[in-house]
Amino acid sequence: MLVLSRKETQRIRLGDDIVITVVRIGGDKVRLGIDAPRDMLVLRDELEPLAGAAGAGVSGAGASGAGVSGDGVSGGAPGVVEAPAVAAQVA
Repeated sequence: MLVLSRKETQRIRLGDDIVITVVRIGGDKVRLGIDAPRDMLVLRDELEPLAGAAGAGVSGAGASGAGVSGDGVSGGAPGVVEAPAVAAQVA
């Protein structure tokens, strides 16, 4: 495992198509923005067991621009999608 230190607004590139941006650091939480191709599933690790059960209910919603308005979501930076609650993704 590669472990990197990053400050707010700094980015990490994975290959040619994926960019991870540190959007905000506060307390014990780090908010990340992930820019990835629409066909790539972006899923929090704790939701992995639910992905198989939900089938088509879980998609690459966190991928590049999906569900993002031009000014961002919930006051976040442009291109940042906040994950909905677990119940909302399973339903």
